[in-house]
Amino acid sequence: MGREMLQSITREELDKSSFFCALHIKKSNLNQPKSNRAGSVFLFIGKEKFQESQVTVVSYVLKEANTVVQNLRNVFNYLMAAKEIDNGQALLSGELQTQIDVMQKNVNDFADKLGTVAENRSEDIRKYIQPLGLILIYVAAAMLVLAFLGFLISILGLKCLVYFFVIIAWIAVVVTFALSGIFLLVHNAVADSCVAMDEWLQNPTANSALEDLIPRVDHETAEAILKGTQGVTFAFVNATNTAIANIYNADLPPEAGLLYSNQSGPPMPLLCNPFDSNLTAQPCAPGEVEFGNATEVWKNYICNVSASGICTTPGRVTPNIYNQLTASLNVSYGLYEYGPFLVDFMDSTYLKDLFSGISKDCCPSMRKSTKWMYTGFAVVSVAVMLSLILWIVFSRERRHRKYTKKHMAWPQGMKGPYMKPYA
Repeated sequence: MGREMLQSITREELDKSSFFCALHIKKSNLNQPKSNRAGSVFLFIGKEKFQESQVTVVSYVLKEANTVVQNLRNVFNYLMAAKEIDNGQALLSGELQTQIDVMQKNVNDFADKLGTVAENRSEDIRKYIQPLGLILIYVAAAMLVLAFLGFLISILGLKCLVYFFVIIAWIAVVVTFALSGIFLLVHNAVADSCVAMDEWLQNPTANSALEDLIPRVDHETAEAILKGTQGVTFAFVNATNTAIANIYNADLPPEAGLLYSNQSGPPMPLLCNPFDSNLTAQPCAPGEVEFGNATEVWKNYICNVSASGICTTPGRVTPNIYNQLTASLNVSYGLYEYGPFLVDFMDSTYLKDLFSGISKDCCPSMRKSTKWMYTGFAVVSVAVMLSLILWIVFSRERRHRKYTKKHMAWPQGMKGPYMKPYA
């Protein structure tokens, strides 16, 4: 009975069955490199997008930090210029001079701290994030090579190498799954950071770990700097107007000594003081000139002088006095122009702008790119796992076909079903 059942299987049917089974596994093996390529595409695209986001964040942080640091340096320089001018003219009170010293120290210390922290944090981002990009390149390339070699070796039927590549593939699967988990953690960290930025923007007064990225100045310190610069501006403008009203616009006799320069002609207009004695903003009075055009207007009141420094033509100020007024004006104007920056500095507007820009422009792309990367690793892991399973199946199928052909034979000249008799 068993012999009849075996005889019902023809040689052609046996060959066809083995052929189509092997062909099916070959096609499955051919599809596995495509799966690996798909995973590698995810990795490469995710890596490119992530690097773009990383460069954008680092550049944005450094740009904002450098802007704040440069503005603080300019304020520091104007305060230095105010001290130099005051040394010769005693325009500032002793209290204000002491306040300038404190302001200079606070401004310089915070500018140094802000610049150093921003540079260090940016360097940390480059240090820890860029190696991840290299890992992506190496893993994606290694997976493609592994899939191709494994497919080729399984086709050639090299049993020992197939088992060797199976071991390597299992290690690769474990590694890629681990990397997928790492990038999932990176993805969650990015998402949490973006959420923290949004929460801080809703409540800027709350202390946050995000301030380790860009430090926030103490509110009292920032307010003291703002009030101090306003006090210097008021004092310089007030001293300038006092000199113009009581000396340069006054027709003093020669007996006035150093105050006499034979000044004459129409009176010079006073400079508009943007603050009153309480450092509250106030409008300009009629006839006063503003910071922006004062130097041009005052040029019309310069006289020609003799070798002794006395006016020989109508005018209210000599060129030397005009230069002194211009120097005082430049310091007052500079500190006044940085007033809005100092107001923003006091309420941490620079931090709001920084976090708002990152949250709006960088967070969506960073979330998407990290998602692509951990998804790509997962796809590659699954593809390699399926590949090694099919390598084993295909290798066993080849051995089975060889075994079948070895034990099935037809005597010469005989056709039809035949089973080699038992010895």
